[in-house]
Amino acid sequence: QVQLVESGGGLVQPGGSLRLSCAASGIIFSIYPMTWYRQAPGKQRELVAVITGGGVTNYADSVKGRFTISRDNAKNTVYLQMNSLKPEDTAVYYCNARLSGHGYWGQGTQVTVSS
Repeated sequence: QVQLVESGGGLVQPGGSLRLSCAASGIIFSIYPMTWYRQAPGKQRELVAVITGGGVTNYADSVKGRFTISRDNAKNTVYLQMNSLKPEDTAVYYCNARLSGHGYWGQGTQVTVSS
């Protein structure tokens, strides 16, 4: 059974930082591209950052230079380091593993940026 479990969300002030983690089980983690998405209230889910099994990364324009995605294949975990957070980053953040038409989602973790 495939499981993706996110953690690390919370309440942070504007300009602050958070590090999200997503621990995977039930898949050959090292070959899966891993993606972080987010969904704000009343908005569609949007891609935030993606990392291939080989470590190639790509980011949404809105987070470039502020967020960093990384992975530790030995720990079956993908991370999202979020710096210089803004109120508009407030959303539920989800990790996704997808390969050859098979996709899996975590349950999400809430990030709230507010003073």
